Amino acid sequence: MASLVALTWHPPIPVGADQTLPPCPDSPNCVSTDATRASQRVPTVPFTDAPAAALMRAKAALLAESRTTVTIEREGYLHAECRSLVFRFVDDVDLVVDPVAHVYRFRSASRVGRSDLGVNRKRIARISARLAPPPITSK
Repeated sequence: MASLVALTWHPPIPVGADQTLPPCPDSPNCVSTDATRASQRVPTVPFTDAPAAALMRAKAALLAESRTTVTIEREGYLHAECRSLVFRFVDDVDLVVDPVAHVYRFRSASRVGRSDLGVNRKRIARISARLAPPPITSK
């Protein structure tokens, strides 16, 4: 079992000082706003508040996920680890607050295995929904 995990283990890749998200591996268990493959791409989410306030909202949206711990927090960037309920597998989630484009950029990837049964895509969809601006209502 250990050798199987070693063959499919993806170490967490830190986001650099330029806030560039790491590329997704060839396996389908990663999604990113910066992915080059359409099957791994997820949309950015716009924000209108100040970047510092947007980062605070992003942290709250991340921590609303079960079994999630923010492990790195710096200006414009959060890294979190999300553990699965049964086997305690770890997924890495990176969230960048882009102050130039006024969007959130994301990456969510499994550390082990090949398929994630859509878990990372669903996680980013939930986080995106929490961060999305409220709909405009007419009076």
